[in-house]
Amino acid sequence: MAELTFDSLMDDGNFLGSERARLENQVMLNELERKKKARNIAVPTDDGRVKARLREIGEPITLFGERPADRRDRLIYVLSQINHARGDDAMHVDEDSSDESDEEEESEFYTPGSLELLEARRKIAQYALPRAQKRIAQQLIDSKMELGRIVDIRKKVFGEVKKFAILGSQIGDERPISQVRFSPNNEILVTGSWSGTVRLWNVPACTPIRSLRGHSDRVGGVAWHPQATLSQSPDSVNLVSGAADCHLHLWSLNSESPLSVLKGHQERVCRVAFHPSGDYVASASYDTSWRLWDVATSQELLLQEGHSKEVYSIEFQNDGSLIASGGLDAIGRVWDLRTGRTAMVLDGHVQGIFSIAFSPNGYQIATGAGDDTIRIWDMRSLKSLYTIPGHTSNVSDVRFYEANDMFFKKPPTPEPISPDVNGDIEPAEASSTKTEVGTSGTTFTPEEEWSYRSGLFFASAGYDGYVKLWSADDWQLLRTLTTDSGKVMSVDISSNGHMIAAGTYNRNYQLYSDLE
Repeated sequence: MAELTFDSLMDDGNFLGSERARLENQVMLNELERKKKARNIAVPTDDGRVKARLREIGEPITLFGERPADRRDRLIYVLSQINHARGDDAMHVDEDSSDESDEEEESEFYTPGSLELLEARRKIAQYALPRAQKRIAQQLIDSKMELGRIVDIRKKVFGEVKKFAILGSQIGDERPISQVRFSPNNEILVTGSWSGTVRLWNVPACTPIRSLRGHSDRVGGVAWHPQATLSQSPDSVNLVSGAADCHLHLWSLNSESPLSVLKGHQERVCRVAFHPSGDYVASASYDTSWRLWDVATSQELLLQEGHSKEVYSIEFQNDGSLIASGGLDAIGRVWDLRTGRTAMVLDGHVQGIFSIAFSPNGYQIATGAGDDTIRIWDMRSLKSLYTIPGHTSNVSDVRFYEANDMFFKKPPTPEPISPDVNGDIEPAEASSTKTEVGTSGTTFTPEEEWSYRSGLFFASAGYDGYVKLWSADDWQLLRTLTTDSGKVMSVDISSNGHMIAAGTYNRNYQLYSDLE
């Protein structure tokens, strides 16, 4: 399969797959346009007038179990369908209710951006296209997998998840640990604390490597460069941290001083995130904005507003085309980095959103908030799929398990069978491709299991002192891990799936492992 680029996207006549897909796409676009116009229809708020209007257009004035609010929504829907069938661009406003709708019409507005931002948007689009193509191709393969094989893979993976137990605990700082993150090679753990210090630790030995000092106030977030400890030079940018001193620091692995200091925020910086390409960094701040930075030039590319209160959490989608922000206004927003538009509004929590995470499947999002719940959102349907009453206090962090292919271990190839003394060759006991037999009698290869397990579970941390592991398909609790603290500030899962780290208010971090 040829890699998808701008040029091939323009020339590909089958980009939408088939004529049927084109028609389905057009139907979806028409429905979105209808809903957009329906929002501009003014209808009466008085239930009696709503019934009278329904009678005028020949619709039932009430349905079984229908409430006044539902009846008004039905009237809006019917009017929008009528106008759409007529082909009217302008929506007919109900005369009786025109005096009741004096609100100003909302419209999109744009602010001028720099040429550097335009070039960054182009690079992000070019980077994201082939990654999205690869992800969707793998999902198409997984969708054709037999149900029995899926059930067996789930049982095996969840069986391993339920084995997680405490491996060790280490005092990480003199003040609470605000965030923990595993390095891409799973050999180093970085911790950020309220003392303003970023520390690197060997894992699972829990021995200190280096302390990075540069912040003068609480560190709110830390993040690894996607290629740090892998192909990235130790002398280059490997880490980013943000703190309450309003600054972001870019760090190498060989120096205790920052390589660069990013200045621009007016208030405390909370969470930070690296773009999957490693070329950009995003930061969330109490100044009600999030910002995008160029790592190479240390320049601010974008100052994005949109929240009415402090922005606490920020996270990139794995493809690199989207970014999600969560604010203390209890609203989350998904932004398209290629256009600057809002792709989805996550409206459902009743208290501030403290954590946000994209699933590796690219279209589901998990948010943890101060209302003690975890919400799962689906970007395809633009709504909340499920609400998990996960903890008895604030949900401080959520992290999906994302498998890294470099940690996949292929089964050893069996040695060729040599003839016996009589010259006979015994049948091979194992084929060159090792398969496993599940409880339902189906077989699956290690490659199939590895590709399917990514994103199959996620972890959450709460101020109730627990780390909880959840299945990411039916959202059921798999395992509860206790800590020695009343508040767990952060949690992370290693990309090989064998370790979990939790940073606590008690100034320590704890490691859990599924290896016996």
